[in-house]
Amino acid sequence: MKEIIEYTDYRKYIQDYYDERKRCSAFTWRDFARAAGFSSAVYLKYVCEGKKNLSLGAAGSVANAMGLAGFENTYFVLMVSYAHAKGDAAKRAAFEERCALAHAHRVRVLGNEEFDYFKSWKNPVLREMAPHMPGAKPLEMAHACKQKISATEVSETLDFLVKANLLRKDKNGNYHQTEKSVSMGPVDAVPVAARDMQRQMGEFAVKALDLPLSERDMSGLTLGLTRHAYEKIRKEIAEFRRRVVSIATEEDKTEQVYRLNLQLFPMSERLEKRI
Repeated sequence: MKEIIEYTDYRKYIQDYYDERKRCSAFTWRDFARAAGFSSAVYLKYVCEGKKNLSLGAAGSVANAMGLAGFENTYFVLMVSYAHAKGDAAKRAAFEERCALAHAHRVRVLGNEEFDYFKSWKNPVLREMAPHMPGAKPLEMAHACKQKISATEVSETLDFLVKANLLRKDKNGNYHQTEKSVSMGPVDAVPVAARDMQRQMGEFAVKALDLPLSERDMSGLTLGLTRHAYEKIRKEIAEFRRRVVSIATEEDKTEQVYRLNLQLFPMSERLEKRI
């Protein structure tokens, strides 16, 4: 079984613990539930299947039943806290608390760098810009950004990108991308952070309406859709995004950094069929 630090989903951890015990003994869900103090023999089985939620109050008892102590016990409780936090702010706080705990014990939480990357527009913009400004100082990069950013913020952002292995700094002090593109990936915490960036980019898009038409391209459609049509359009958008990334990465040269926002969202409540 993997170390607990490699998990982000408490249900998956409980299931793997049960499977490991079952493989080596006659361990049952009833035994597991009894050890954790539950009267229902199948309660934890239902938790793993997503049919029930594990309360924060019961998380410690389940952790104890699995033999978790100290740091690992606290980490498991924080996984439960994150899973059931209401709203982005609460989820972000729970995730960052989990990362802080891991950092204090010198271990890495999967998704930590990815979470931080998607929190701010500065990270993707400077990741694209820095490799194409060899020899440039942070102040020069700050002045090259359309959005307001200080030289100190540029330096801090570049340091983070190097630490996260999203940029590499050579012996001459120039930056190089370690990958052509960065994907959001499957980490469950990342979409929470990504919403922060999407809000920022949405605000920048509104301001960009004042740019000359030769410098920006914006259009929109208002559509009446069925759920089936909506899902088909989502697939088309995903395919379009892949083609855009392919075009953008065909050449190593960059002349300007752009942001492309793709947005498809409801403008009405679900309309009931009327006879």
